[in-house]
Amino acid sequence: MKKQMNAYEITCDGGIETLRSNQREIPSLTPNSVLVKIRANSINYRDLMTIKDPVSRAITFPRIPNSDGSGEVIAVGENVSEFKTGDRVVGAFFESWESGNITQGAMTSARGGAAEGLLCEYAVSPECGLVLVPDHLSFMEASTLPCAGVTAWHALVEKGCVKAGDTVLIIGTGGVSLFALQFAILHGAKVILVSSSDEKIRSAKKLGAWEGINYSQTKDWHNAVCELTAGGVDHVVETGGPGTLPQSIEATRLGGHIWLIGVLTQGQMDPINIMRKSIHVQGIYVGHRSMFKSMNSAIAANKLHPVIFESFGYAMAKQAYLLMESATHFGKIVIDM
Repeated sequence: MKKQMNAYEITCDGGIETLRSNQREIPSLTPNSVLVKIRANSINYRDLMTIKDPVSRAITFPRIPNSDGSGEVIAVGENVSEFKTGDRVVGAFFESWESGNITQGAMTSARGGAAEGLLCEYAVSPECGLVLVPDHLSFMEASTLPCAGVTAWHALVEKGCVKAGDTVLIIGTGGVSLFALQFAILHGAKVILVSSSDEKIRSAKKLGAWEGINYSQTKDWHNAVCELTAGGVDHVVETGGPGTLPQSIEATRLGGHIWLIGVLTQGQMDPINIMRKSIHVQGIYVGHRSMFKSMNSAIAANKLHPVIFESFGYAMAKQAYLLMESATHFGKIVIDM
């Protein structure tokens, strides 16, 4: 008889309250795969929305949620050469996007969506779906990297080539936003952050943000950004979506860059100023394993620590999603397995 494990499952479209921890068989190891004991998960807004609305995302039931998990290698297939028993690893968001341009095949390997997620005690991953954890990070810290960290790195470093003296506008204080703040500062850029909370702005300044603007008090915050930068920022890490994009366009300099990541808000926008200002708008959907490795090298060299807001035990996973839903967090929400 195969051994059993605990795994949370999405079994219907009933939302957070219908998420259940059930018994599953531990997946079988193959010659090219790695068996990992999962030690920590972190959650993203995308994970929350998958649980709340699985039908529109064409989720097959039952589905284990969560793209981001870290753990310890406990067995490797006979053809595996990159990992060994005892290694500390973290799963890549896409199981099979090694490098190069995104493909439809890579898209269908997104964990916690088209592919099984990692909110479970054990997971089998293809060798190309894992990376080593930087030595100075805990399992909980490492679990924050695959989606939010790689997304921010992809935007500002891989695509944006952010450099010393650049100005970067960041929307909000979720996981992607704070990783973008840390990576921008790492490269010598000046960061302006907009938030509805003075307390969160103060916390962001402690992390190194140059300026903060409370958008609940300054409705036309793009004007304040332009005044601070004499005409607009070089980069916008746009996590708000339709509701914030019009002002982000106004806050971007001629020939600047908008890295379009999130869809947290609703609204409409007129694209004409993108053309008039020759703004480069690039959609970012996480990133591939090679850039994950590059990001980890930078994190290790600079002893960077992700910002964790709160952690929950495995049995309290629903509370972690409810906290994400409340949008009161500053940084990442983690589940300690």
